[in-house]
Amino acid sequence: MATTLTGGNPHIIQLPATPSNSPSEPQAIAQQWLTDLQVQLAHPESINLAPLFHEESWWRDMLALDWDMRTVHTATEIEAFLRKRQGPSVLSNFRLQNKGQFKPSWNKVVDSLSWVSSMFFFETAVGSGSGMLRLTQSTEGRWKAYAIYTSLQELKGAEEPLGKRRPEGTTESMPGGLGGGTWIERRQRQQEFLDEDPTVLVIGAGQAGLNMGARLQNLGLSCLLVDKHERIGDNWRKRYRTLVTHDPAEFTHMAYLPFPQNWPQFTPKDKLGDWFEAYAKIMELNVWTQTSVASAEYNDSKGDWNVTVTRGDGSQRVLHPRHVVWCTGHSGEPRVPKFPGQDSFQGTVYHGSQHRDAAELNVRGKKVVVVGTGNSGHDIAQNYYENGADVTMLQRSGTYVITAEKGVFMMHEGLHEDGGPPTEQCDIVSESLPFPVQFALSVHGTKRFAEAEKDTLDGLRRAGFQLDFGPDGAGIARAYYTAGGGYYIDVGCSQLISDGKIKVKHSPSGIDGFGTHELKLADGSALPTDVVVLATGYDNMRTTVRKVLGDKIADRCSDVWDLDGEGELRAMWRPSGHPGFWYFGGNLALCRIYSKFLALQIKAVETGLSNGTRHEERASKI
Repeated sequence: MATTLTGGNPHIIQLPATPSNSPSEPQAIAQQWLTDLQVQLAHPESINLAPLFHEESWWRDMLALDWDMRTVHTATEIEAFLRKRQGPSVLSNFRLQNKGQFKPSWNKVVDSLSWVSSMFFFETAVGSGSGMLRLTQSTEGRWKAYAIYTSLQELKGAEEPLGKRRPEGTTESMPGGLGGGTWIERRQRQQEFLDEDPTVLVIGAGQAGLNMGARLQNLGLSCLLVDKHERIGDNWRKRYRTLVTHDPAEFTHMAYLPFPQNWPQFTPKDKLGDWFEAYAKIMELNVWTQTSVASAEYNDSKGDWNVTVTRGDGSQRVLHPRHVVWCTGHSGEPRVPKFPGQDSFQGTVYHGSQHRDAAELNVRGKKVVVVGTGNSGHDIAQNYYENGADVTMLQRSGTYVITAEKGVFMMHEGLHEDGGPPTEQCDIVSESLPFPVQFALSVHGTKRFAEAEKDTLDGLRRAGFQLDFGPDGAGIARAYYTAGGGYYIDVGCSQLISDGKIKVKHSPSGIDGFGTHELKLADGSALPTDVVVLATGYDNMRTTVRKVLGDKIADRCSDVWDLDGEGELRAMWRPSGHPGFWYFGGNLALCRIYSKFLALQIKAVETGLSNGTRHEERASKI
């Protein structure tokens, strides 16, 4: 059995072909393998993985073996990694999941690939963790690891106060007893940080900041969130009027507090904003709204920050946190191109980030060109059409399209769905495969989605809309993790395009410039227009850091998003390159999942277990 690496594009692999025989005792197979692994790990200096791992195998680790996100490929590299890391980490006391959906089972993954999989649990020198094993059968009949996942879930001595560990809540049980005041009196002092500086300053109180704040406080770290908006949730409320989430409810829960059972599958933006506001209150988060960062400087010798914030009343406060978490959205500044003749254009030009609602404008009968065919481009085009405009979408290159009605739910089958397993277990499973393996499996999933959505895709093709299923046909997963966009989750615009109600103009070479009443294209043609909306995306998240915090800090940070040489996301949810500075963002589900891992990293720094720096760079083998 072999995993073939292909050239041309990084992180593209060919999945192995395996025997398709269904084993009679997957529990015994998984248990024997896990027992054998523990025997090997007991003597890290002499680990021999040849009997347990295929040569083309993978190990993805989140904080259990290294205070970073790591993907190690090939048995040879895994063996070297374990020899170095198992000594201080001490993975031990392995136990299989023995009930529920993720107990040992044989799974036919795709036509040519099957494996025995199981969730398992383990201990480390500093905490406890969860993982997944996936064993495939060699042609000789031996079961070996194809993909292993380990993730630290809890630190010893810093266990989250959940369930039976929940606080008592009486005034007498609180630190200092009655002398420290009632709950509300304590909250008022905590919210204003009258007695201390926060250990962690979180910039932004959207889904990233709120999940982050809840996780940090649950680990006993004092945390202040600051947000420029008037109310918590305004980062969603103030976006265009028709916006709803494109991911279903079971996938988008917040940490510790799932949506109610009667919550809609797709959440309107204002409803989500209200949920954020309620969440902050229920989770007792310390949030200063109408507050912006005026300046920030890092003190290398002391290992803390001097951050000046300006509050809504104009007053300033200097804070000295040890950590700053940047939660301003996983994109950076709007990417706003400038074209020849634009200043003489007699119509309106603006970036998609400035769009609110076409209903506020007198657009009936007006010609509108939307430049860009990602999610926001489609939503904006649909908004203009529904308010009587003559809309054309300008498409430079192909776009991946999946429907919210079918494909999105197919993506979550067996995991984050109504009646599915517990969210915490789904989160472990969903992140347990290395991204290159996820992409390879997505090739098969993307084909299934396309078959189910054939009518929609054929209608788009007939209308002249160019489809692109991405490198290797991996679809939305690769588009999101490598580019952060380049796809549309259809909530109605595709039918308008298919019906010719919204026109499409394909212009591979882009825009040449503006006339007084037209948009000139590079192919020599022109589109008469009154309004041009540039749905042209955003720069790297680091650009916002540079804009707000300045060059000195931004120059020490890494660019963020896309995959590094190992196949992990660059700088997001992990060391940023700058001490005491962390990037955090993503969709609601990723913010729930990875807030745990970033909170654990910060707690590890505060308890002296980690220095918060990234591992040494390794050459890519992919």
